[in-house]
Amino acid sequence: MKLIFALLLLLAAPTPAQAQQAELAALLQKENVPGMQLAYTKGKATKTYAVGLSKAGTPQAVAATSIFQAASLGKVVLAYVALRLHDRGVLDLDKPLLTYAPYPRLQPDPRAARITARRVLTHTTGLPNWADNPLGPSWDTSPLRLKYAPDSCWNYSGEGYVWLQKTLEHLTCKSWEKLAREEVFQPLGMKNTSFEWQARFAGRAATGHDAQGQPTEIRQFAAPYGAYSLLTTATDYGLFLQALAAGRGLKPATARQLATPANAADRCGTPASPADPAIAWACGVGVAATSQGPALWHWGDNGDFKGFFMVLPGKKESLVFLTNSANGAKLTDEMLRIFFGPGPYWTTQWLAAE
Repeated sequence: MKLIFALLLLLAAPTPAQAQQAELAALLQKENVPGMQLAYTKGKATKTYAVGLSKAGTPQAVAATSIFQAASLGKVVLAYVALRLHDRGVLDLDKPLLTYAPYPRLQPDPRAARITARRVLTHTTGLPNWADNPLGPSWDTSPLRLKYAPDSCWNYSGEGYVWLQKTLEHLTCKSWEKLAREEVFQPLGMKNTSFEWQARFAGRAATGHDAQGQPTEIRQFAAPYGAYSLLTTATDYGLFLQALAAGRGLKPATARQLATPANAADRCGTPASPADPAIAWACGVGVAATSQGPALWHWGDNGDFKGFFMVLPGKKESLVFLTNSANGAKLTDEMLRIFFGPGPYWTTQWLAAE
């Protein structure tokens, strides 16, 4: 009888995976985040999680194939494509972009002749993040002016990435969606990823939510932009992170540029914070000195969708999570603790000082 009772207790006890799922669900509830996808890789093993609701107030649960906006996580995909084209001699990282083609939105400024692909990837162009709301009707014709002198300081710029994207399209005579599909999505098996809306995403796309937890919308991006329009799943993006961490598809010297700081990420006009010594910037990705060793990282923020990834190359670990909430960034430190172990990781503290 005792043996039978012990077996029943064992069968009733949650598995480690179930316990972790419950822990994640509790964290989402605490931070008022309706839903999340997560992919964690260690070595060759990957665990994926789909937690919460695709739309609050409905029974629509997040599934492994639910489509999330990944926002600026798409910038890292663009950086990877640029480096692949550099390896093939299509793009020179240090050649001024204006020597490839004019950029009509850019207002006359002799300093603009110093802007190169490398300065775009390392956020030292001197351009603003956005000249206008990139989701607004007039943004793509709005005048673009330099805010700082190129290479004088670090200033995050979506506009720089849009300009680099237009340059890559010009050099290859291909749309950004086609380039990304050929260079990244197809080779890596990312079947649920696109930079523009696909009819096949209907019924699977997560709804955004504001800070109060109220549903906002499902954005259907008509035009592909590497800076903000990436639609994907955590599983797919995890495949990309594995390739990124291994330098797959890149020459070894080029792959090292993804992990080697190019500048100290000294922000224009922002007082230094305690996190600043731990953060630098490489070609397309942040570099952090963490308690778990050197890390590559980036965040995504479309307002009502927020995401984050971190890669620990030395430990062969990576983590990406995508949320359909304005509160999603509040999960970051706890997610890193749960999967990687105790911090500090410095990224949230650094972003908070922006």
